[in-house]
Amino acid sequence: MVQLEASAILESAGESQLPYRSSLASVKTADMEFVEVFDSPGKGRGLRAIKEVWAGDVLFAEPPFASVVFDNYASSICHSCFRRQEKLQRCGQCRFAQYCDKTCQRAAWEEHKLECGAIKSYGKVPNENVRLAARILWRMDKEGSVVSDMQLTTLEELEDHIYDISEDDVKDFKVDIHNFLDYWPRSSKPQTVDNVSHILGVINCNGFMVSDQRGLQAVGVGLFPNLCLVNHDCWPNCTVILNNGNQSAVDTMYHSQTRIELRALGKISPGEEVTVSYVDFLNLSEDRRRLLKQQYFFDCTCEHCTNKTKDDLKMAGAVVEGVPVPEEKVKEITEYSRTMLEKMEKARIEANYNEVVKICRECVEKQENVLADTHIYQLRIWCTLSEVLSYLQFFEEAATYARKMVEGYL
Repeated sequence: MVQLEASAILESAGESQLPYRSSLASVKTADMEFVEVFDSPGKGRGLRAIKEVWAGDVLFAEPPFASVVFDNYASSICHSCFRRQEKLQRCGQCRFAQYCDKTCQRAAWEEHKLECGAIKSYGKVPNENVRLAARILWRMDKEGSVVSDMQLTTLEELEDHIYDISEDDVKDFKVDIHNFLDYWPRSSKPQTVDNVSHILGVINCNGFMVSDQRGLQAVGVGLFPNLCLVNHDCWPNCTVILNNGNQSAVDTMYHSQTRIELRALGKISPGEEVTVSYVDFLNLSEDRRRLLKQQYFFDCTCEHCTNKTKDDLKMAGAVVEGVPVPEEKVKEITEYSRTMLEKMEKARIEANYNEVVKICRECVEKQENVLADTHIYQLRIWCTLSEVLSYLQFFEEAATYARKMVEGYL
């Protein structure tokens, strides 16, 4: 293990913790014995199963090639294990990186060492995309673009879609390239604009959001090469879990390495393509297609989008004593719910959970007897209430909303 320099003195900072979300229990674990790369018709490369798996099985687990904490969480999330802590300790050299304790700082030093010097020399901290690109390129310079026998693709082979970026986004993209070249130390191997552009493009369309240990809030972004090979489906057969769904369950003395697990949602037969949903598949078809085009640059033509499957249920109004609620009233409360969900998300990001509960309860009161139990905005409010109330230890009320949510989703 690389030892820290004596001048890397630690200081404290702080933030509260987020609620906990549990995950599927693992039935069995795997390296890469369950999947292989193949040419997926109309999609390019993909992964398919080579052995039968069942719901909850882990098809593979993968640590990030590199990862960083988001800019707006830099002072409240550990830069090593992505935990929220009431008190964090600051790197005394760059004054930017924050850690749970010396154990996490030592674990992160190999990756942070070059970044630490670059931040000091640059005189400021670049944004998360530039920081992640730099970490990726430093690792590539040292170890190459394939860092383990389990990695199925090189970083050069990953799609960057830089020629598909919109005119508005191109401006920001060019700013990131310029800032990267200013940030990149002269002592490191020189990088061409093409290299930097490719890595930034890969991050843009292949970066995976990393949540904190409670699993409810994205607090960083990482690049997972094998996960990049898994294609999208609006009704996927797999899901991605971070750190078994609950890093806090791991003994804190070990500070386990961040990793994702690809888990089956049901039976997958040999030869069947492995898929995940790049966006929330419990969105309306129109919203899913817009998000997929905007972020991943393809038009989804799956049967669920084409046929607008279940869209009517997802926006349905209630039926009260056999009489449907007027359409205009349903639209009014739907729009109100959309606004309240945005306020709720802002409060949740700020870890103001009492405010989250207050907003949700107000929304529930308005939605009652207006929106159907399958309306996705009502389901999201119930879901959030059950999670946050559990965290606040109002377990009986949390269970009530959890049951309603499950029934609606079913």
